[in-house]
Amino acid sequence: MHAHETHPEIIKRLKRASGHLNSTIKMLEDQRTCLDIAQQLHAVEKAVINAKKVFIHDHLDHCLEHAIQDGEVSADVIRAFKEITKYL
Repeated sequence: MHAHETHPEIIKRLKRASGHLNSTIKMLEDQRTCLDIAQQLHAVEKAVINAKKVFIHDHLDHCLEHAIQDGEVSADVIRAFKEITKYL
């Protein structure tokens, strides 16, 4: 398991994104204006992007620190860190 102290914050952000997404669906069903829907979709996008950034930065900080402390910095570890940064 990889439980980091930022996971509760990330969960909170993703629940917010889920709420925005549910609101967007409701707005579409209610035939709200395109501007209102676009603004709500933007809120969904920003909430997910922010959660992703916190998650990846935390992973890099936390896991890299542990790999260095444990003396486990190998080519595979470096490759995994490079791989996750493509999602930033």
